[in-house]
Amino acid sequence: MTTTRPIAPRRTSGDTQNSAPKSTFRPEIQGLRSVAVLMVVTYHIWFGRVSGGVDVFLLVSAFLMALQFTRRHANGRQTALIKHYLHHFRRLVPAAVTVIVGTLAATYLFIPGTRWVDTIQQGWASLFYAENFLLQSQAVNYYASDHSAASPLQHFWSLSIQGQVFIIWPLIFVGAGLLARRFKLSYVPLLRYFFGAIFIASLIYSVGFTAANQSQAYFSTLARLWEFALGTLLALYLPSLKLPKTVRIVLGWVGIIAMLSCGLILNVEAAFPGWVALWPTLAAACVLAAGKTGSRFGADRILSSKPLVRMGNNSYALYLWHWPLLVIYLAWSNKTHAGWLSGTVIIIAAFVLAVLTTRFVEKPWREWRWPEANRRRSAIALVVAMTVAIVPLAGWRFQIDQTNKTLLANMDARNPGAAVVGGAFAYTPDPSVPLVPAMTAIDADWPVFPKACTGGGDPNDFVNRCTNGITNGTKSVVVIGNSHAHVLNTPLLTMAQKNNWNLTSITKGYCPLSENTSDDITQSCVDFNKATLTEVLKMKPDVVVTTSTRTNVDPKVPERLDPGFVSEVKTLNDAGIEVVALRDTPRPAQPVPACLEKDPTAYVACGSQQDQNYAEDSPTAAVAAQLPDTKFLDLTKYFCPDANCPAVIGNVIVYKDDNHVTATYMKTLEPYFEKAFMTATGWS
Repeated sequence: MTTTRPIAPRRTSGDTQNSAPKSTFRPEIQGLRSVAVLMVVTYHIWFGRVSGGVDVFLLVSAFLMALQFTRRHANGRQTALIKHYLHHFRRLVPAAVTVIVGTLAATYLFIPGTRWVDTIQQGWASLFYAENFLLQSQAVNYYASDHSAASPLQHFWSLSIQGQVFIIWPLIFVGAGLLARRFKLSYVPLLRYFFGAIFIASLIYSVGFTAANQSQAYFSTLARLWEFALGTLLALYLPSLKLPKTVRIVLGWVGIIAMLSCGLILNVEAAFPGWVALWPTLAAACVLAAGKTGSRFGADRILSSKPLVRMGNNSYALYLWHWPLLVIYLAWSNKTHAGWLSGTVIIIAAFVLAVLTTRFVEKPWREWRWPEANRRRSAIALVVAMTVAIVPLAGWRFQIDQTNKTLLANMDARNPGAAVVGGAFAYTPDPSVPLVPAMTAIDADWPVFPKACTGGGDPNDFVNRCTNGITNGTKSVVVIGNSHAHVLNTPLLTMAQKNNWNLTSITKGYCPLSENTSDDITQSCVDFNKATLTEVLKMKPDVVVTTSTRTNVDPKVPERLDPGFVSEVKTLNDAGIEVVALRDTPRPAQPVPACLEKDPTAYVACGSQQDQNYAEDSPTAAVAAQLPDTKFLDLTKYFCPDANCPAVIGNVIVYKDDNHVTATYMKTLEPYFEKAFMTATGWS
């Protein structure tokens, strides 16, 4: 997916350990890139699968880079790293910026506002070659057959890994050159040792990481380094190989057939990027090793054809454009996958945009000589290109944040939220008043701590440890449990600030308080709860806050108390720690923001029913006698004023997705939460 011009190794008859490849154009490599990008595009768009084509790109980029650096060393040319980096990224960034800006514009026009902030975040990560880290932290399922909910910039993960390797690899080549001169070592053999070690270590790591957590391993740079190392080793050993023409002809066809069949035969969804990724990478290595056979029966004859070579020239831009077009089309059309006709149109559109981008953006920037004069000019050109994306990314996010702040600042009687249920005043809905929080900001509507939480990001997915910064408060409060317990921090933060309490929150998504594995409670959750309980017992807080029941986990059982909850809480009570446990909140049948965007007045339809969420009698009633030092709070009426549990109450959106209450609604619940809490603890 890079624009490095292919060069070929020179085969010599003598000792070639330290020989450098001769700079010649290899059209079959451009053809190979064409085949790889077509695999990626067609598998994504028509089949909704991963093809292994990206792995081919990674290997080829490392192969070409190795040829470039070994040739420089053999010619006695030293590499100025800063100049090299500026030159390289100045060639890559303009096309990427074009796609990022175009995707932002299309997102604004065709994608619901609830996804705008995420797209902006992905844009920043893509621009600075960190998209793989972002996706890894979010544990994104890149294999999901429904691409309509994916980020239109998600495919930048592979470009990010490439960008990181484009920084690391030159350091190794230059460092090896310095060592070779300092200790009078042979350069190429030294490189073989270095990259051989990287290959072995990374492959072992990749296999283990993939087996343990494939969704994260897929985006891991360390788990992918072996693919780059394999391409590098191929370039380092190839000059020494003397393969007969017949063998090279067979290698070429074996490589092509293996590449094309990879995504169809292998269960990529369950194995990449572990050892199974050797299939597409070794297949590509066979094609590269086959080289130019000069035979009419060689695969290189087809790969060197003008159509494939020309497409190879546009492969980088084609990869950039195909994914945003697919995702935006699916989001706009409310489809989960593209059909043959719509998919064909997307592919044609992507190819047209790729040609235009290559012709009018990538090629002019690559041929622009002014930046080549010195590093300062090159840096200026790179900054200018990046600024084209930075301005809309920063400006749009600022506008979204300011709009939401303005809405929240003017809530008062127009957006009373829970006060409508609490009976603070008579409320007459006004359709002209916008709902809060804004759809564009609702995804980030979590509790806001004075300092950034550690241990994760989104409370729905990760361990979060947060504090309010007060260390010597009059009382100490600890929140534990799952992401629904984390939501409770919004009113607790206000109360803690007002009363000078220490507040600590230790929560993990999908992990309710329980000591047993059951249904959707994993062993990692049980282990987390054990560790948390040990820590809390050492902290000896005045009170622990958590959730008690869970709603709508099983359609046959509206509400339940998880096995092991009682023993966990009893351990705290026996240690003299009081517990306040709140009944769980309702779970709508679908993501509320998306539902309201389709019909802003469907408050009831976008919500749920009380009998779908709650048992007639709370399951905690049967265990309350066993836990005399635990107070069970029930704020159900503020979410289900009657038989309905609406998505909007008092002109405030209650849920940020299909189960988490917005921080905005929890703020309107503060006076009622505080009254119940203070009464339960006796602190009033």
